[in-house]
Amino acid sequence: MIVCQVLAYNTVNNMFGKNIRMERIMDRNTGNCVIVPLDHGISVGPIPGIVDFKKTVSDVTIGGATAVLMHKGMIPHGHRTSGHDVGLILHLSASTDIGVNSQSKVLVATVEDGLKLGADAISIHINVGAQEEPQMLADAGMVSSKCMDWGMPLIAMTYARGPSIKDSFDPTAVAHAARVGAELGADIVKCSYTGDVDSFSRVCEGAQVPVVIAGGPKMDSDMDILNMVADSLHAGGHGVSIGRNVFQHRDVQGIMGAISDICLKGFTAKEAFEAHLKN
Repeated sequence: MIVCQVLAYNTVNNMFGKNIRMERIMDRNTGNCVIVPLDHGISVGPIPGIVDFKKTVSDVTIGGATAVLMHKGMIPHGHRTSGHDVGLILHLSASTDIGVNSQSKVLVATVEDGLKLGADAISIHINVGAQEEPQMLADAGMVSSKCMDWGMPLIAMTYARGPSIKDSFDPTAVAHAARVGAELGADIVKCSYTGDVDSFSRVCEGAQVPVVIAGGPKMDSDMDILNMVADSLHAGGHGVSIGRNVFQHRDVQGIMGAISDICLKGFTAKEAFEAHLKN
């Protein structure tokens, strides 16, 4: 009886802790989040936008990001000692684009590292369809269990990528990848936008947990970015996790402000553009 009471007490505390952490990375009023992933240094190196790391973190925070995502070694370089706070997500998965198999993601940190470093959430990457998919699934399952033990929110970046994947934006493949993340215990799933509201609404419906969209390759048009964000929300999405289209933008604070206003204040794409980027 005592053992059951202790387990129940710990479970309640873990869920309470998770709820507190979730509120640090998501907007309380809308349930949406505006995440800026800054983990590209491992995969592609010190590309423009992530060299002056602290400035980038400051710019996206001022623009309205609810959270930034990075690897453990960059946390000291991105931490600011002034201004308002922003949620911190520790990314555990890594590979390099110059390696023999960039689709094979391995774990380079632990959930406990996140706790020590002050992270509000953990993220992992799964390439559904890759040759190393079984190991990535096993790793994700282990990380998910650890997150449950500690009351730590888990974000799963799930993509349809591999030898059998002909189109990584195919709605059926994207929906499958998103559901994989949810099945493994993710609290939020990040996936590719399928290109239209109808198909992406099916992705969101099938995922069962909040879905946020990836930004993908750098776009040329601001309105393309903003329309994609607005359409994903209309389809049932809960925000964005956009990297290069934000931190490599000519006006980082401007594009971040526009995206944030769409996700958190209900602006249309046109309204957000005129408020932050027209000039």
